[in-house]
Amino acid sequence: MINLLIADDHNIFRAGLKRILADTPDIRVGAEAGSGHEALELMRNQDWDVVVLDINLPGKSGLDVLKQIKLEKTDLPVLILSMYPEEQYAIRAIKLGAAGYLSKDTDADELLIAIRKAAAGGRYASRTLADHLLHSLYGNRQQLHTLLSDREHLVFRHIVAGKSLTEIAQTLSLSIKTISTYRTRLLEKMGMTNNAELIRYALEHQLFD
Repeated sequence: MINLLIADDHNIFRAGLKRILADTPDIRVGAEAGSGHEALELMRNQDWDVVVLDINLPGKSGLDVLKQIKLEKTDLPVLILSMYPEEQYAIRAIKLGAAGYLSKDTDADELLIAIRKAAAGGRYASRTLADHLLHSLYGNRQQLHTLLSDREHLVFRHIVAGKSLTEIAQTLSLSIKTISTYRTRLLEKMGMTNNAELIRYALEHQLFD
């Protein structure tokens, strides 16, 4: 029996996922977490075969939770199940140790395959994700956003969404000076000079939600 921990901040989505898994004789949902901190607490206090983790979590982001899990329980498989398309976060999640990345519009059958494969110690990649991974390794045009740190990437996403530095600072509970520093760093890493170039890059790579 595969003992599953689900971490997602939407009650309705968790309930729907549980209904899908209720018909599977080899998978059980052992517990649910609605925040990053709750997910880590449950991870530490019980034994799990697979963690299904969202990226958008209050308290700690899913990527931060993933990094912490991999520090504390290296062999615990983590599947990212997110509203974000694969091209936005999948490569970053895989590099952090995720056993797979699926978007929330994935078919139920594909999700079950991914869970079983992760529980068996394997990794799961959809055809689309496999293409993105190959392109990031061998493509002629480098995926510059994959060079960013997690915090730089978060600031990048807010910038291309049209938010000002002040708005970003308020959203992330950081100072404007700190946000400005992150912006400077990400511009340097991506070889760009202004927000317009970042937005154009995001459009070309379909990085908008």
